Amino acid sequence: MNEGDIAGRLRSFILTDLLRNPHYPLQDNEPLITGGLLDSFAIAQIGVWAEKEFGVYIPDSDMTHENMDTVQQMARRIAQGLTS
Repeated sequence: MNEGDIAGRLRSFILTDLLRNPHYPLQDNEPLITGGLLDSFAIAQIGVWAEKEFGVYIPDSDMTHENMDTVQQMARRIAQGLTS
């Protein structure tokens, strides 16, 4: 599975479960935390989702806005876990 596939599934989760707006035009490089769309609780939910969806554990130390602010960054981190 590549980052693009991961990003698509992640975007769908964010739009439907977190933002509850499936029609929002979310871009891969759009800032989610610093842009005010998501909070730290939502990032924790993404971590739980990634573990269930892909079997990838993301340590709390990686769950920061510096590492997880965009769909692109999140997909990259999940993909790293798949190759580890």
